[in-house]
Amino acid sequence: MKLLRYGPAGQEKPGLLDRDGKIRDLSGAVRDIDGETLAPASLDRLRRLDPSTLPLVPGTPRLGPCVARVSKLVAIGLNYRAHAAEAGAAIPKEPIFFMKATTSICGADDDVIIPKGSQKTDWEVELGIVIGTLARYVPAHDASKYIAGYCVVNDVSEREFQIERGGQWTKGKSADTFAPIGPWVVTADEVPDPGNLGLWTEVNGTRVQNSNTSDLIFGINEIVSYVSHFMTLLPGDIIPTGTPSGVGLGMKPPQFLKPGDRMRLSVEGLGEQNQRLVAFG
Repeated sequence: MKLLRYGPAGQEKPGLLDRDGKIRDLSGAVRDIDGETLAPASLDRLRRLDPSTLPLVPGTPRLGPCVARVSKLVAIGLNYRAHAAEAGAAIPKEPIFFMKATTSICGADDDVIIPKGSQKTDWEVELGIVIGTLARYVPAHDASKYIAGYCVVNDVSEREFQIERGGQWTKGKSADTFAPIGPWVVTADEVPDPGNLGLWTEVNGTRVQNSNTSDLIFGINEIVSYVSHFMTLLPGDIIPTGTPSGVGLGMKPPQFLKPGDRMRLSVEGLGEQNQRLVAFG
C-alpha cells in the first residue's frame, strides 16, 4: 500500500494511492497516517479494504508529510561508501546517528526555506525507514518485523551550521522545512529488497546524485537494531538511512542552494519529491 496525507498544512486527511495513481480518502477507516495506523494489525485491516470502494479525492491536492505526529527523526550519517570518500572521512566502525527536529518535517513538494544567514544549504536524498512496532534492543535478524514501510526523505543540511559552528550536527539539520518526507509511505511488503534501490537527486534539472542503496555501509536491519539499543523507537518514528555521494559540499568547488533553485529527488518505487528553494522571511 501507498499511504499518504493530503490537504492544506495542518488540516491533512489520510489517504491511499490506488493502482491507477488516484488518491482515495481513508478518513472513514483511520484517524490519520500515524503510529497507530502503521501498527501491523491496523495495516492488515487496511489491506482488506477494496480501494475502489473508498471516496475518490478530486484534483491534485497538496500532499503533506506522509506520517503525522512523528516522535523523532533519527538520521544516519556517512552511511554510503562513496559519500564517505567524497567527504574525506574514514568508513565508520559503527553507525553514526544524529537527531533532526520534528519541526523540520514538511510535505514532499513544499517549498524549502533557506535559513536566515545561511550560505551553505545542501541536498541529501535518503531512504527513510518508517517504524511500525515499538522497538527496544531488537536483534538484527528480527528487525524487519518492526518496519512498517519506507519513504523518501530529503535530509536538507546547512553545512556551515553543521560543521563550522561547533557542537553536534543537529543544528545544521533542523531548520524549518529541512525534512521533506513522502510523498507516501510504501508498506514493507511492497519493498522486497530495500538494500537494492536506486536513488537520485536533480538540482535545476542536472542530476547530481545517482546511486543505489547497495552502497550502504550499514544495512537496513542493522540500522534498526543498532538505534534500538540506544533509544526506544516508537511506531511512526522515521530513520533516514544516509545519503549517497553527489552532495553540494563534495563538489569542487562546493555548490550550494539559493532562492529559486529546484530540487527533484526519488528513491526507486517510493515516489518523487519536487521542491523550490525560497529565502527566509
